[in-house]
Amino acid sequence: MLVKTIAFAFGLLALPLANAVPEFVNHGTTAGFNIPKPEASGTVQQVNNVYYRSPDSPNALKMTQTYLGTGYTGRYHSEAYYNNGYHRGDTKFYGFAFRLSQDWQFSPAQSYNIGQWIADFTDTGCDDYSPTSMIWLSGTTLYSRTGWVTLTLLKTRSFALQSDIQAGVWYKLTFQITWASDATGQFKAWVNGTKVHQEYDIPTTLLDDGREFSFRVGLYANGWHDNDHKNLGTQDFRQVWIDEVGVGSEFADADPDRL
Repeated sequence: MLVKTIAFAFGLLALPLANAVPEFVNHGTTAGFNIPKPEASGTVQQVNNVYYRSPDSPNALKMTQTYLGTGYTGRYHSEAYYNNGYHRGDTKFYGFAFRLSQDWQFSPAQSYNIGQWIADFTDTGCDDYSPTSMIWLSGTTLYSRTGWVTLTLLKTRSFALQSDIQAGVWYKLTFQITWASDATGQFKAWVNGTKVHQEYDIPTTLLDDGREFSFRVGLYANGWHDNDHKNLGTQDFRQVWIDEVGVGSEFADADPDRL
């Protein structure tokens, strides 16, 4: 009996450990996301003619925005939300794949946001929605940033992730972030599986009351709002595709190739 028990125990030790289950996975579908009505003339659609990969079915989310001229002073969000993005103190991995339209106009450079972590602060009387980290394109360069508060001032620091983004090409992004309001945070980023940014012992979020930040992906043509409501180029219609979105506790949970 003892021999059998020991043999059984060793057999259990030999079994491979199960991978952690991702917190959130989306294979390019509207199901599972919170998708508010896009602003301006924007759209969010599930499509099957352009997609990153097809583990179960060929799908992607297509986000569009149309420039409405200087007379429109609102914003241009076309995004899908995962509400449980983070709370201060969390460490999570995030990932998604994105593709710009084949005819994307890169010059003159203007900001187009494709991802952000943001919370509603309307109840504080200081601001409405404030993002901490963001991911955006300006020209052919992909950027990100960290955000934190010193006294009552939101401070941000931006950095480039990749400088040769091309139109009509899929890119996969993965981030590992420890959300801290003091110098205990971390921020790591990978583009197509290659680590392109790494920082430790930094603040990455606000000293808030523990409120929930959502993780949003899509197209937010923030340059059209922030540059005096002007489109600096001549392309008034913009398209971005998003696919294979993942959030979890390890890299595999946020690698678009393994979701």
